[in-house]
Amino acid sequence: MKRFASLFLAAVLGSASTIATYQWLEKDNNVKLDYLNVPASKVAYQVNENGEAVPLDFTKTAELVTPAVVFIRSTQEGGARNESSPETFDPFREFFGPRMMPQGPSQSSGSGVIVNENGYIVTNNHVVQDADVVEVTLYDNRTYKAEVIGTDPDTDIALIKINEKTLPHLSFVDSDKAKVGEWVLAVGNPFNLNSTVTAGIISAKGRSINILQRNSQEGNTAIESFIQTDAAINPGNSGGALVDLSGGLLGINTAIASPTGSYSGYGFAVPSNIVSKIVEDLIQFGIVQRGWLGVSIGSVNSELVKEHALQVNAGAYVSGFAASSSAKEAGLKEGDVVVKIDGAPILSSSALIEYIGRHRPGDKVNVTVNRKGKEVTLPVMLKNRDGKTGTIKPEDRSGFASLGLEVEEVDGNVLKKLDINNGVRVKELGSGKLAKYTDIREGFIITKVNEVTVKSVKEFNELLKKKKSGELVILSGTYEDVPREFNYAFRM
Repeated sequence: MKRFASLFLAAVLGSASTIATYQWLEKDNNVKLDYLNVPASKVAYQVNENGEAVPLDFTKTAELVTPAVVFIRSTQEGGARNESSPETFDPFREFFGPRMMPQGPSQSSGSGVIVNENGYIVTNNHVVQDADVVEVTLYDNRTYKAEVIGTDPDTDIALIKINEKTLPHLSFVDSDKAKVGEWVLAVGNPFNLNSTVTAGIISAKGRSINILQRNSQEGNTAIESFIQTDAAINPGNSGGALVDLSGGLLGINTAIASPTGSYSGYGFAVPSNIVSKIVEDLIQFGIVQRGWLGVSIGSVNSELVKEHALQVNAGAYVSGFAASSSAKEAGLKEGDVVVKIDGAPILSSSALIEYIGRHRPGDKVNVTVNRKGKEVTLPVMLKNRDGKTGTIKPEDRSGFASLGLEVEEVDGNVLKKLDINNGVRVKELGSGKLAKYTDIREGFIITKVNEVTVKSVKEFNELLKKKKSGELVILSGTYEDVPREFNYAFRM
């Protein structure tokens, strides 16, 4: 009995470097339990290039990575606050919407990763969102003003650039090849503690934690398939690097799961395969080019299996289709379960969203579905959200991240019905200044900007580009369901 206890204790407390012996114990003459007799140790090991077990060492990785991780400070100079309340009558509200009162500058900070020697830096969208000024401080304390190249709220990724060359930078590695249990380092600036390195393992992949949910007329568009790690991540780590032991960039640290707001054992990073695609799009096109299947999906679970008599226990269940759905046109049906795309296993809805999110409109994918117990593979050509296969140009979409606004052209029949000659429609309203400081709703048709007529998305963008930080802007227009003039005021 004493020998059994000592062996069990060693199995629980030790870390195995070699397997010494196997001990077999019998219980009730039927059940056999297997135990490893290993030495207790406080040292973790890795196998070097010669196949030798050596103590795990993070120092070389830390030395390689930390010079490429930067500190970012974002300042919102022309902020304003909403002075209206349901209990207070405001005579200006009917014309201007909620009154805009001046407010002092506000600041936030985070981290970023240099991904190109010429100054391109990846961070989180929420680190630079609403910012009028973005400053980057390098590892050697040099400070630069940064330009926001583009943002993608759907993944909470942003790309900024500083005017410098020959910078230390990190290379992307294939996040699909990362394995649960693999050692990783998180590098960033938590609590303004610059160049902090923490170690842990990948504790899960493909996590969806509903932190990027965004409501729009076309439903939620967020892409969540996080790498989960127990490397310590705290406020200020946002936008920092998650790297493997070779120093390769596996992901961008984005969120934590915590009842206190500080590290509790769970951190989440956007996988590098998503990040690299966004970076390439923003550099090449100025806007993210995202392919869409046009399906409503949910992860297969025991309830769905029972309710719909499914023949598989994992995958993405198709419950409906969007207008102009490329998946529906290709032959997918409601009740199908997507189990593979291009031969890659799809075990959940988040896995499907991640895989499709790496593709552009016009790309072809082979979607394998389980349909009443039989597998069917269908070739699908992806479209963009407008139902087309071509790329979207920046001038076709409102590119003002601080406003959180996306506009589209208005059909002539709608204009005729409303008895107006021109306008652009608010297609999507994010969490920027307009949502924060006005009562504007999605569907609002903007006819004028500061009394200047707006005839197209391109004209709207050009008008806003001319506005200076802190300048008052008044959007005039109407709604289809409330056909009278509304005016919304805010400061750039």
